[in-house]
Amino acid sequence: MKPHTRDVHGPGQMPSAPFQAETEAGRLVLRFSGTLDTAAAASGWDEAHRATKAGAPVTLDAAGVTQLDSGGAALLVSLARRAGEAEWREPEEANPRAALERFRKAIPPEPPPPPPRPFRPLTAIGAATLDKLRGMAGRMVFLGETVLASARLIPRPWRLRWAEVLRHLDEAGTRAFPLCILLGTLIGVILAFQSSVPMRQFGAEIFIPQLVGISLTRELGPLLASIILAGRTGSAYAAELGTMRVNEEVDALKIMGLDPVAWLVVPRILASTLVMPALAMVMNVTGIIGMMIVMAALGFPPVAVLNQLEQWLSLQDLAGGLGKAAIFGLAIGYIGCQAGLSAGRGPRAVGDAATSAVVGGIVALVVLDGIFAILFFRLGW
Repeated sequence: MKPHTRDVHGPGQMPSAPFQAETEAGRLVLRFSGTLDTAAAASGWDEAHRATKAGAPVTLDAAGVTQLDSGGAALLVSLARRAGEAEWREPEEANPRAALERFRKAIPPEPPPPPPRPFRPLTAIGAATLDKLRGMAGRMVFLGETVLASARLIPRPWRLRWAEVLRHLDEAGTRAFPLCILLGTLIGVILAFQSSVPMRQFGAEIFIPQLVGISLTRELGPLLASIILAGRTGSAYAAELGTMRVNEEVDALKIMGLDPVAWLVVPRILASTLVMPALAMVMNVTGIIGMMIVMAALGFPPVAVLNQLEQWLSLQDLAGGLGKAAIFGLAIGYIGCQAGLSAGRGPRAVGDAATSAVVGGIVALVVLDGIFAILFFRLGW
């Protein structure tokens, strides 16, 4: 195929640049010949750069150059850099070829182009979305491992570490009783006092036990006990397991052939599930006691209060609240253990895991409570 030749100078004009621009198979060829000194390079500098396009394939044909100085070498190297990947045809004569080589070695290498600046809001949104998706995937994997480990222990319950379960029952339950008693009594007193203000206007103080009793057994007792469990036990689970992960104790269990989920997680989740109904019951009873104190101050004997409770409270209310509390305990134990085993390395990671366990546990409680509210409404409870 005959190459297409384009003279960069107008017809009849004295050529001011010692090159010709040609097109060979879609590739621009800049052919230099004769003397390429500083004066010649200066006269054709702009035209040569206009003839090339940044990043376009270019062939620099300097085979016909007989004399070359630093100015001409600068023009050739500048065109090569502008093109990105230029094909070279070196000067055939030794002197210009040596001059071109000396110039190449003398100039510093071209710095790499700066990376494109990302669109930061979009990057932040994408990074946050990916982090959330990775977190959800990790939780799903951990949930599957927990279910499998629990299923393997059901036909062989003697393999469960019952001593560890009892220890966690003591830490999560017995040691939390004083706080539940204090908060339950205060909540009962506050609810009774706050309810007595509008009830007194209608002479309906006798219905305060109904209001407080139903509120405690169905909603406030399990919810407040769950918040206590999330703050005390969920964070403790995360801190313990996170510290074990930092100290590589979890890795040691894997090396010994022990399943960390069955060894560490299942006893904790079982303990938190079993202890939550007890905590909710303590909260209910102490709240009713606090309410009875207020009712006694208002002139209602305990017998009248108990009659009201017996008349309006049903076993269904109590069972629904305690069952809901058990599910809350299951969720808190799971979130606390997952946060601990997914913690990073270092003391700060342990603190972050404990914080994540508390925040995630409380958010899960609110979501689950809303689901139970809709479910109980649909079931007519």
